[in-house]
Amino acid sequence: MADRYTLDDLLGIMVRLRDPERGCPWDLQQDFASIAPYTIEEAYEVADAIDRGDLDDLRDELGDLLLQVVFHAQMAQERGAFDFGDVAHAIADKMRRRHPHVFGDEHFEDVPAQTRGWEAIKAAERAARGETHDASALAGISRGLPEWKRATRLQQRAASVGFEWREPGPMLDKLAEEVDEVRAEFASGAEAGRLEDELGDVLFVTANLARHAGVDFSRALRRANAKFERRFRHMEELAAAEGRPLAERSLAEQEALWHQAKQAE
Repeated sequence: MADRYTLDDLLGIMVRLRDPERGCPWDLQQDFASIAPYTIEEAYEVADAIDRGDLDDLRDELGDLLLQVVFHAQMAQERGAFDFGDVAHAIADKMRRRHPHVFGDEHFEDVPAQTRGWEAIKAAERAARGETHDASALAGISRGLPEWKRATRLQQRAASVGFEWREPGPMLDKLAEEVDEVRAEFASGAEAGRLEDELGDVLFVTANLARHAGVDFSRALRRANAKFERRFRHMEELAAAEGRPLAERSLAEQEALWHQAKQAE
């Protein structure tokens, strides 16, 4: 056994796992579609380790994410499409091409100028691939992104041509307006489709407000989830200590415990 495994060892392990005769039955059953949800999950696990500042866990989670890349590359190699080396080459080539200010003679005055240059390079790449010309500032935004991320990308592109509020005030007013519309739909007994539209507007404006504030929408929501879980578990502990489970209490009693848990932080 090697003292320290290498990337080549990992690639070899994946080949063995996918061996038709001696491999793992579960690994052999997988395809790109079945593995994709695990790939997304592992990316979130990486983000969670970063949020918690746990570098040991981050190391492990990055390994899990790397395994996903290796898994997809192995399945592609089996089909004769590409292998891990092709993946590494493609991303290295892309990084060099998209950073002419680092690997070439290009110069950008500031980060916004660099971002515009990045988008221009991406547009040229799409044209070189023969993709249908789309002159919109919103062209090329992947539909495979999580919707909150796609909302942010749409807003960033719109802002690149000046379509955005410069101050948070109008965004906060818009958020209040959208919440009022949701309230009105509830009051009128609106169908689910109408509520879906109005709630979607609230979420879209919230994503825009987060972008304007320089806050990562996903990270903010993860922190909110963690806060809720922490406080709710404390509520359960308080209820248990008093000898009456949380489920046996009225909403008013539960809210009182919530405030206790909140004040304890």
